[in-house]
Amino acid sequence: MPSKIKIETEYITLGQFLQVADVIQTGGMAKWFLSEYEVFINGEQDQRRGRKLREGDRIEIPGHGVFTITR
Repeated sequence: MPSKIKIETEYITLGQFLQVADVIQTGGMAKWFLSEYEVFINGEQDQRRGRKLREGDRIEIPGHGVFTITR
């Protein structure tokens, strides 16, 4: 079952999400993490730190888990 990540705003960027989901410790690690690991958003690979994630989006990071965005 996916972990739910609750947001208070309309969207969260992929870089912010990685930090909120405890995948990385600091925002500065986002660029490195995305260059080293595959991240799938709604089944499509995406490496863009600024990618906007909205309610209902599903994020899968092999080896780290599956997450859904909720409000």
